[in-house]
Amino acid sequence: MNFTHSAPVISISTPSRPIIFDTFSPVSLPELVKLVNSVKASSCSLDIVPASLFKNVFQSIGPCVLTLINSSLASGIVPVYFKNAAILPLLKKPQLDPSLWSSYRPISKLPLIAKLLEKVVAKQLMAALDKHGIYDKFQSGFRRFHSTETALLRVSSDILMNNDAGKCSVLLMLDLTSAFDTVDHHILIERLKNWVGVSATALEWFSSYLHHRSFSVAVSDFRSSSTSLTYGVPQGSVLGPLLFLIYLLPLQHIMGSFEDISYHCYADDIQLYVSFMPEDLSKLQRLNDCLDLIKRWMAANFLQLNEGKTEVLVCAPDRFLSQIVKALGPLSLYVKSSIRNLGV
Repeated sequence: MNFTHSAPVISISTPSRPIIFDTFSPVSLPELVKLVNSVKASSCSLDIVPASLFKNVFQSIGPCVLTLINSSLASGIVPVYFKNAAILPLLKKPQLDPSLWSSYRPISKLPLIAKLLEKVVAKQLMAALDKHGIYDKFQSGFRRFHSTETALLRVSSDILMNNDAGKCSVLLMLDLTSAFDTVDHHILIERLKNWVGVSATALEWFSSYLHHRSFSVAVSDFRSSSTSLTYGVPQGSVLGPLLFLIYLLPLQHIMGSFEDISYHCYADDIQLYVSFMPEDLSKLQRLNDCLDLIKRWMAANFLQLNEGKTEVLVCAPDRFLSQIVKALGPLSLYVKSSIRNLGV
């Protein structure tokens, strides 16, 4: 996407957030038993004990597992074994070319005991995020009581209500390229510290969780040798999606700074939309400006928009379509007669 105009520059200052999360609470054995019973016994080639056997004998090994988990929480150290993942390449869609690496989504399979530790941490972190209202209120991904349905309802309702008021609307759909895989660990730690308010042992734990991670690739009965993972949060893990939402927190300040533009996100899928009277096409320039700032922020944070999945939908009477498309400027190249939004 090339832009010939100069968009305004926005400065995002690091918030002065008070410390809200400095230590983890130890988990009790009954809590851990309940957690183990709720976890699916899915197989992972890295499990020393098969997941099904692990669950069956947990009454005997539970106290030992509890000691491992609480020791990690108290010390701020994640054992090396917990940080090794077996990557399972899954085709994103059946019709994609299996000979291309871009056709695959790298799903991380982690040892069962590592998933248990992550679930304990995720529960406590989410409680702090909810209590202090840290989440972007227009982010529906991986959140309790939020879903693709709530995101779709909000966006479609806004557009329909504006149409009833005689306004036209333009919806811009954005998607990121391998978003989870390019997360910078140092930037993520800064987000946890300054944007969330994590400190002390809790921050040390997240730093330990992110650093010195490794992975191998598993295909059929074969597994490659391990190599280090210096960027990204693992897809398929418990904490990965939650940490990704924290990584994106500053983005809300960019999109929210354009008062005449609305937005809603689901994980790395971003929906920008603007409504206007047919004679007021100047707001479409603001949509281009907003997109330009989003691209600049992403470039500084090692993220990239997937231009192949950029789509624009114009919701307006036929007699206004040509002038709206013309006023869209560079975005006119991405106008579609229909789009698939979050699977719908």
